[in-house]
Formats: sequence, C-alpha cells, structure tokens
Amino acid sequence: MKHKLSFLLFIGMFCALVVPFKSFATSWAYPFVVWDGYIYIVNDEYVTEVDKEIGRVTRYSDMYQQSGNFSNVYEKGTKYYSIKNVSTDEAIAVEDGSGKYKKAVREKEYTFGNEDSSEDKSPDMTATLLILSTITIFLIIFVLKKIKR
Repeated sequence: MKHKLSFLLFIGMFCALVVPFKSFATSWAYPFVVWDGYIYIVNDEYVTEVDKEIGRVTRYSDMYQQSGNFSNVYEKGTKYYSIKNVSTDEAIAVEDGSGKYKKAVREKEYTFGNEDSSEDKSPDMTATLLILSTITIFLIIFVLKKIKR
C-alpha cells in the first residue's frame, strides 16, 4: 500500500512538472485588437473624444490566433469606437472596462484565416499533449511493472 501511495504521489508530481499548461500560452509582442481585417496595436494613450460604436471583440484568446474581430487582451464583447476627427484607417478607440477608451493604432492587414488552411505553420497543442500523455502512460506502466517485481 505504501508503494502505491508513493507511486501516485510521484505520478502527480511528474504530471505537474512535465505538463505546465500555462506554458502553452502564446507570447504576444503587444496587446492588439482586430477590426475590419486590420490589426490595431493598443497603446497606453487614452482617448477622450470618441464618436460612434463601430464594432466589438467577437473572439478572445491569449493562446492562439482567431478569426473575426479578435483580441489577445480584451474579452469578447469589448466595444470599438471611432475617434472624432481621426480616420479609422489611422486609429480606433477600445473600451478598457473602466469607462475609459484606449487608442489603438492601425498596424497592418490581419491575414489569419485568409491563408491556405492546409498549411499549418504553428505547432499543434493537441499533438503535444498527446505525446506527453503517451509518455506518461508508458512511464506509469513501467513503474507498475517494477513495483510488482
């Protein structure tokens, strides 16, 4: 019984160390929103004169890119606004949740989803988890056989 308890403790610690789920998060270079097919980099400048609502975040992920009005920082439903006397080709305002609006400057066209989907250029997290799970299962079987002897 003592061996089984030690074994379970070992497996739990092994899984916690080998499969750090947070490490799968993407490391983004900057906070951004996507609107109307373009990436807008959100900076620390606040905007006081917003005009009309022009859109909202439809998808959020800090793990991987998404299609649509995607953001790596703002939750789904966060609203976008035009800025008075500024073209949306230059910048937009993003509601920050505290009643203030941060300026987001247009950077470049957002091409995710427009590329050939048969060509996956990023590693698949599912495959990584599958490999780690397989290794863990083989380790469990190996240790169990050693304990029985």
